[in-house]
Amino acid sequence: MPDFTQWPSFPFEGDIRVKPLADPVSVEPPRKGEAHRECTACLAPDEAYIWVGERWRVRAMDRPTGLPMVLILESRSHLDLGDLPNLLAAELGVMTVRLERAIRSLDGVARVHVNRWGDGSAHLHMWFLARPYGRLQLRGTFLSLWDSILPPISEEQWRENLALVAAWLAEFGGRPLAEPPRIQWQAPSSLAAQSASPAETTPTEGGSLLDAIGETAEPPDAPGVGVNLESSAAPAPAETVAEETPSGETVSGAVSGPTTEQETDAVPPGASAADVAEDRPEPVTQPTHSTPGPHIESAGRGSRAAPTGTAAPTPTAEPTDTAGPTGPTESD
Repeated sequence: MPDFTQWPSFPFEGDIRVKPLADPVSVEPPRKGEAHRECTACLAPDEAYIWVGERWRVRAMDRPTGLPMVLILESRSHLDLGDLPNLLAAELGVMTVRLERAIRSLDGVARVHVNRWGDGSAHLHMWFLARPYGRLQLRGTFLSLWDSILPPISEEQWRENLALVAAWLAEFGGRPLAEPPRIQWQAPSSLAAQSASPAETTPTEGGSLLDAIGETAEPPDAPGVGVNLESSAAPAPAETVAEETPSGETVSGAVSGPTTEQETDAVPPGASAADVAEDRPEPVTQPTHSTPGPHIESAGRGSRAAPTGTAAPTPTAEPTDTAGPTGPTESD
């Protein structure tokens, strides 16, 4: 057995045998994007990526991985590494540094391994693998193998990491397509539902990285992989939207009738909701019949009672009082 089987970073132990080396073939089969084979990267829409630019795109795997982050940098043009013109070759170095820094800025990331295999696809794609901080056993060349051995990270953390990397790249241009997971404001109806919720969001086991690298060395063929980050987030129900309106306000058409004690008490006896809505936006414009003076009652529901033994004020009396009451009003 070779010496690397004794390295601390080697993922396996026990009795291991080396496969017999097959005879070389005279002609290698075409990769995807060569000869009659279609190119997966060229057919993928921008929505299948977490960040897109004028000449480069970044995509993720189709589900959370064992490593904190696994991303793929692709060129828009159907070119391999050795076919890049000088402009794209220079930009490849810049994009590699930017993406490495973005991934390394994530919490819990110590190093970022940059790999290029290219045995399965003729379209240039660079792999970026994040090594967890403190996991010294994962150092070195076997990091891609450990990705399938480690338990996947949570989907919420995975989506948040994707959004952070996309936002980092967008600081230099391009368009971020990954968004962080939505906050679930709804409280569980019972403790049983709360304890069962983490099990529902637990990602499935699987070696998506090795599946992609294995024989095809390219991202999964499914369009929209790793990009439609809002598809799994449940939309907020209509009742939640109605509850987020300011307290004490009644929104016309939002609900069929009063549902809380506050909404029932907001309408005074003998008055409809429309009357209250008309009184609130126009507290001062309607003329009052109270005696003008330095302190006038606010023009709200309390001003609807006609005072006794007073005369209507003249238009020129106390012009400053008509601009607004000096005491506390209902709007305060």
